[in-house]
Amino acid sequence: MYTPTPIDTSRICLPEELIALSEKIAENVHDTWALGRLNEGWTYGKQRNDQRRETPCLVPYSQLSEAEKAYDRNTAEETIKVILSMGFKIIK
Repeated sequence: MYTPTPIDTSRICLPEELIALSEKIAENVHDTWALGRLNEGWTYGKQRNDQRRETPCLVPYSQLSEAEKAYDRNTAEETIKVILSMGFKIIK
């Protein structure tokens, strides 16, 4: 049985400049996901329909619901936190 064991990032607090970076990464995560779906033949639909390959999330990041944005933000923030927890530095 698979037991997920993500790196503990609970002690990492992102400074303001990295929170801004995480928002750009979240937008890119969404755009990458959307491009993949489009390449697989998915189209926009008001409701998700897997058989017809329709999803309401094929919109620009700015038009996503806050719940959908939160999913992408979490991915971005956790990625940055893992990088920092492993001792790397992010320098502009």
